[in-house]
Amino acid sequence: MIPARLGATRLPRKPLRLLGGVPLVVRVWERLTALAVADRVVIATDSDEVARVARDAGAECVLTDSDHPSGTDRVAEVARRSEFRPFDVIVNAQGDEPFLPGEAIREAATLVASGAFPLGTVAVPATPAVLESPDVVKVVRGDDGRALYFSRAGIPFLRDAGDRATRDAMILQHLGVYTYTRDALARWVALPPHPLERVEKLEQLRPLAAGLTMGVAVLDDAAPRGIDTEDDLRLANDRWTTLMSGRA
Repeated sequence: MIPARLGATRLPRKPLRLLGGVPLVVRVWERLTALAVADRVVIATDSDEVARVARDAGAECVLTDSDHPSGTDRVAEVARRSEFRPFDVIVNAQGDEPFLPGEAIREAATLVASGAFPLGTVAVPATPAVLESPDVVKVVRGDDGRALYFSRAGIPFLRDAGDRATRDAMILQHLGVYTYTRDALARWVALPPHPLERVEKLEQLRPLAAGLTMGVAVLDDAAPRGIDTEDDLRLANDRWTTLMSGRA
């Protein structure tokens, strides 16, 4: 499922902003459909306008409540519908990452489908430069592959310069994909928003604070750039133009 909220503040009307001349949410749907990593790809939105654009493009789209505090809450509403109950593994792919690699979806889904974790996500190794950016979400994981903490701050923190190489080898940038068992998804959204979630503006801290485990698969790919700002959108369009010219 692709949650698509029209009320973004940093990039107004984000799902409908154009990438290569086509609304961003449609580009993400096209990408995930072409990857063929899921049995069904659905856009979940609170906007009639987004729904109309998505359906005109041929996408399956479901209208949801407008008061959800997070994308996961929106996904859970759709997952509860009778037509989606046969699905045991649910994927939440962010609607602002049109260049997400197929491996990210497959690895996150495998973490859950294998029974290793009730929740799954992915990350990629990153350079120390990301530690300075609050727009980049970082994750620290344990020896068993579970997420210990997510933050917009620079984690792991380097206290002693002599440990720099050790710290640098552990820097992981989180990518915007989540997978859930049906039960874990229901438990997640039954929890009240946690203070950590509100402070960091990171929904994945809600289940972690409650003791739910989330596996983190680490990919070899470079991190795809999400689209949160006007500059991100400009760079994404530059990349799209480059990719299309390479196919010509």
